[in-house]
Amino acid sequence: MKSKTANTLRAFLIELVIYSLLVVIYFFLVLHLLGESLYGLEEHHRYIYAFTAILLIIGQAVLLEFVTTLLLRLFSGRSE
Repeated sequence: MKSKTANTLRAFLIELVIYSLLVVIYFFLVLHLLGESLYGLEEHHRYIYAFTAILLIIGQAVLLEFVTTLLLRLFSGRSE
């Protein structure tokens, strides 16, 4: 039982590190590529900005979950 708990904790920590790294990369990528456009939307079209921000959040969640799952499958040969 202890070994299974250790393996689960190890997998969780690996996933946490990978996901954290991907979130930071995603943040700077969006900031670099869309920062100026998003700022213009915020200044002049708040409702479109809010909708765009929600779409980016949803897109981030889906994309990062997919990439994290793919990486975990490649590294450990399993998926949840």
